[in-house]
Amino acid sequence: MWDRWQKGESLQQIAQLFDRNHSSIQGILAVTGGIRPAPRRRSRLALTLAEREEISRAVVAGHSMRSIAVQLGRAPSSISREIKRNGGQECYRASQAEESAWNRGRRPKTCKLAQNRALARIVAGKLQRRWSPQQVAGWLKRTYPDDTSRQVSPETIYRSLFIQARGALKKELVEHLRRSRVMRRSRHHTQKTDKHGRITDTVSISERPASVEDRAVPGHWEGDLLFGSKNSQIATLVERRTRYAMLVKVTGKDSETVINALIKHARKLPEELYKSLTWDRGKEMAEHKRFTLATDIQVYFCDPQNPWQRGTNENTNGLLRQYFPKGTDLSDYSQAKLNAVARQLNERPRKTLNFETPAERFHQTVASIG
Repeated sequence: MWDRWQKGESLQQIAQLFDRNHSSIQGILAVTGGIRPAPRRRSRLALTLAEREEISRAVVAGHSMRSIAVQLGRAPSSISREIKRNGGQECYRASQAEESAWNRGRRPKTCKLAQNRALARIVAGKLQRRWSPQQVAGWLKRTYPDDTSRQVSPETIYRSLFIQARGALKKELVEHLRRSRVMRRSRHHTQKTDKHGRITDTVSISERPASVEDRAVPGHWEGDLLFGSKNSQIATLVERRTRYAMLVKVTGKDSETVINALIKHARKLPEELYKSLTWDRGKEMAEHKRFTLATDIQVYFCDPQNPWQRGTNENTNGLLRQYFPKGTDLSDYSQAKLNAVARQLNERPRKTLNFETPAERFHQTVASIG
């Protein structure tokens, strides 16, 4: 079950394998939040089943505690405690003693966030600001480099959210994660595909200068449309070097409307900070030549069905789903509200920036140009 769950198979597929209902499988997985429990291991100091069987036979034969201990190479006190905790000499049974010992061994270690409530409050506050566990952990390590009591791993945060038995973080905080599911899913579970139509007269991403590819020079952006309900959408732009994001309100997804909005937005930035734009092959960019003519910004296009070629923007759009869940009517958001969301996103630390924020990196770039 766990092997198939980690490979990304659905609950229904796993349930069919065992001739069960998918809710039965879900009930088992949900206990640990979809996180595979670590395999249990017996301590090298613990009595084995074979030793308990020797004890059982020796007790029936009437041997003393000391003689049993000598035979097994154990301390007499160990043999005495083993027999007393499992019914005494008259009731001792090896199989029952083994099962009881295994059950007593279920003593999960109290996690760090349950022990350190001050740290848990800091983590909860950052999660409420829609920071990811990785961003929270990275920020803590950067802010308190010499204080391990104020550091925690991303995995500990995830496990504290998904495994509620730990009692460290409230389940409601899951709603602030990038994907607010209540169980961990395999990264292989789904794959996004590009279903946009084709456009002509495009400049391929393969012709993009090497300086854009290695992020050595600022001013190169990736863009896409983020869609909501009622045929609403916004344009999302992210600068490749600093990961600085900007959101543009568009009233329609036709090419004329989108290009007009992008032209208006491009004129707000200095030329040094807007040199190229990489987009997928969505029909909203059919008038890309008009955009380039009006702004002198070259547009490069990903290969068909290869949205990963503008992975920075794909990642940003995933983050934005925390603020605009699927089914949200994006037409309700003014440009001012979009700017506020972008500002909040840009103030989140990023692992790829050594846990600095995109805002910090972008302002450093602006200062160096000035």
